[in-house]
Amino acid sequence: MILRPIADHDQDEFIGLVRASVDLHHPWMSLPTTPQAFQTYLRTFDNPLSAEGLLVCVRDTGAIAGNININSIIRGRFQNGSLGYAAFAPTAGRGYMSEGLGLVLRHAFEQLRLHRLEAQIQPGNHASLKLVQRHGFRYEGCSPDLLFIDGAWRDHERWAITNTMFSEVPVDPHPTRPAH
Repeated sequence: MILRPIADHDQDEFIGLVRASVDLHHPWMSLPTTPQAFQTYLRTFDNPLSAEGLLVCVRDTGAIAGNININSIIRGRFQNGSLGYAAFAPTAGRGYMSEGLGLVLRHAFEQLRLHRLEAQIQPGNHASLKLVQRHGFRYEGCSPDLLFIDGAWRDHERWAITNTMFSEVPVDPHPTRPAH
């Protein structure tokens, strides 16, 4: 698997995969299904200092298997990002998202030099819960009515991983982190 930033030229393939994956994603999330919605979604990642939209692609073919976003990046004392992700139905269940999440964790902790990543997951989303557990995220609690999804405020479990939980190789802190 490889990671690459989402871009304009991904619009048709991405929308097609989202449409093919509606049953897989419902009721956990919704992604853009029109060109206009895709362009709005893409603008979310205009400032790489606050969010990154990454595609998980099959190395041999370049086909998109899923997407993983690092949202709400906060620097300073927090050095934190929030993950959002989705597999696409044509390649779901093959381990691609697990491999992709491993690549995203390495990218977030080694390149972006974040200290912590969070994932907010609806309690019934067992596939998503297994994915973060497989990568060593720890359960931190439940937040009632955390995110508005599928027409209602939904409860979410909070899971997180820090750079020290991910790797024993120290990385210099990001320059925006205060020294004291």
